[in-house]
Order: sequence, then C-alpha cells, then structure tokens
Amino acid sequence: MENYILPKKQAIIVFFVFAFGYFLSCLLRAITATLSPTLTLEFNLSAADLGLLAGGYFLGFACMQIPLGYLLDKYGPKKIVSSFLLIALVGTGSFALAESFSGLLISRILIGIGVSACLMAPLTGYRIWYADNQQQRANSWMLMIASLGFLSSTLPVQLLLPSVGWRWIFGGITILILISIVLMLVFIPKWNLTRVNELEEPSNTGTLSEVWKNRFFISVIPMGLFNYGGLMAIQTLWAGPWMIRVAGYTPLQSATGLFWINVTMLVSFFLWGYFLPKISSIGFSATKILRLGLPIGFSVMLTIIILGPKAGAFYLTLFILSSIFLSVTQPAVGLAFSGYSAGKALTSFNLLIFAGTFIMQWLMGSVIDIVKSMGHTEIFAFKSAFSVFLILSIISYIFFLILNKKKYENKT
Repeated sequence: MENYILPKKQAIIVFFVFAFGYFLSCLLRAITATLSPTLTLEFNLSAADLGLLAGGYFLGFACMQIPLGYLLDKYGPKKIVSSFLLIALVGTGSFALAESFSGLLISRILIGIGVSACLMAPLTGYRIWYADNQQQRANSWMLMIASLGFLSSTLPVQLLLPSVGWRWIFGGITILILISIVLMLVFIPKWNLTRVNELEEPSNTGTLSEVWKNRFFISVIPMGLFNYGGLMAIQTLWAGPWMIRVAGYTPLQSATGLFWINVTMLVSFFLWGYFLPKISSIGFSATKILRLGLPIGFSVMLTIIILGPKAGAFYLTLFILSSIFLSVTQPAVGLAFSGYSAGKALTSFNLLIFAGTFIMQWLMGSVIDIVKSMGHTEIFAFKSAFSVFLILSIISYIFFLILNKKKYENKT
C-alpha cells in the first residue's frame, strides 16, 4: 500500500485544497443564521419560510448521501467534488441574484447538493493516499476546519453586511468556489480504480438493507432525526432569531453570540476528542455515555424555555456544550458494523442527520407561525417551538434506551 501513499509535500497540498472546499461548505451551511434578520425583512419571510429556506441546504445535502458513496468509489474525489462544486457555483450565483423566496430556496437546495461531496471526497481520498496515522490526523483537522467555517459565517459576515450587502457576500463566495474548483482540478491526484480495488477488501457483502435492519442502527434513527437534527437546526438557524426576537439582541449582538457559540464548539470538540479515549478506557461505552449525558442537555434546554427572554447567548452556548455527548453516536454506528457495511452505515446516519436538520428547521418555524396565528406572543411561539424539539428529543432518547438494554450494551 505504501506505493499509493502521497509524498509529504503533496499530501499537505492535497489536504489544504480539500480543506478550503470544506471550509466554504460549512460557511454556507451556517450563514443563514446571521442573514436571517436581513432576509426576513427584505423578502417578508415567515418563520416557516425561514426554516424552509435554511433547511433547503440540508435537503439537497441529504438527497446526495446514498449515491455519493458509489460515485466517489467509481469516479474518485477529483471528478466528483469538482463536478459537484459547479452545482454549488450555480447555487451561490443564483442566490446572489434571487428576487423571490422561491429563487432563494431553489438556490439553497443547489448549494446543498453542490457541497455534499466536500467532506466525503477527502475522506475517500485519505484512505488511499495517506498512511493510517496521517488519516486520523487529517480527519481530526477537517473537523477543525468545519468550526472555522461556522465561525466565519457569524461575526465576519455581520461586519461585512452594512458595507457590501448580502448579495455581494454571496458573489464573493461564488468566486471562492470557482477558485476551489480550479485548485481541485490542478492538485488532487487522479483516481486509479484498478489500484483502489487492489487495496479494498474483496468481499463487498454488506448491504443497505442490513444496515437499516440492525437493532442498534434502528435505535439511533429517531436520535439522528430529532436530537442531532434539532441541535444542528438551532446552531445553524434558530439560535440567531431566538437571541433577536426573544432575548432582545441587536443583529450585531446576535452575530457575536453565534461567534462565541461556535468558538465554544471548536474548543469543546477538541477537548472531547482528547478525553473520550480515556473515558472509554474506564468502561464508558457509547451507549452508557449517551444514557448518562443526554439528560444534561435536556435540562439545559428546559431551563432556556423556562427563562425565555433571560436566556441569551450564554445559555444557548451551554446547551451546545451539554449536547457534545451526541457526538459519540456516529463512531458508535461505525463500530457496530464491519468492512463495507461500516461505510454504508455512516453514510446512512449522515442522511438521517441532514434530513433531520431540514425537518427540524422547517418544523420549528411552522410551530412559531401557528402559535403566533393563534394570538400568542412571539416569545411564547419561540418557546413552543423549542418545547417541540425537547419533547421529540426525549421521546427519541427513551426509544434508544428501550432498544439498548444492558444485554446489548457490550455489543455496541
């Protein structure tokens, strides 16, 4: 296998080229939270419209998760990620020029489709071009890049808005995507399918149906949709409107709050990655961590709902921090399978997360609109939407506990 590992200098270049594309993907994922006041005012958006618009990215992203794995294996990262980014290029360009909500929504879906390969493509390439220890380091650093993308979507975007406007911001992102495509075409190695097949296991026996029938996978389906999906819906959209419409923040204060929420995520994931192996080594399985850890997040969310206007950026940051236990779900899904099935399981779980984010962004917006139409205040409407998220999360948690009784814990 050493014959296919890239020289160090080339490996570094390949990493930064992939990282740049993934940075843009994460920037576009979370930017709606910062732009929500501006877009709501300019296009007269309801809360449901805003949720659907933000969720359009995740809908497009989710639709590509299953076919993406097959396309990457057959055609390789270079062709697929550069081709997909052309779709993102069209999406960001049309978003910048959009004159209606439908134009914004279609553009947002195209963006989600276009950037859907920005993480899976490098992960596919790393397993062939990097040594095992390099793969682990590169994968960890890609998560750090994600946090930088989220950070850039908050305060930096808000500071640019008064001087250049949101349309020119998307015009600038369009140019950056074009640069990313050129870099991919120039620096990413070609995919030699014959060589790849020599490195892969010969028996491809795992099927999608086996994954979706697995008891542990079934137990985390609601968790992926509602716990994980709701968490991402709040982080990438509803945290911003909550701070403005409930806590009384200005758009700049809200963007600053989002900035520190993402800084906290960056630091906490780094520390969690360091301490998790130590926690696991003393007998805490993924099932046990989820069983003991998730109620902490539920308690913080309940506190936010009760406090209402008094729960600003600090409490939202505390909620994101207390939800870190959810991060063990993805590796647990991978470990529950072997060989080719592990890849299909992880792709399927990613599908659940992004579909869940779309569902929860739209659902929470719809709840806000419905409650307001009944004559209640906007504050009560937001508290109701967050309560729906909390209830669905607790139900998913109970379902997980039922299907993972003690006799199944060792298998996980």
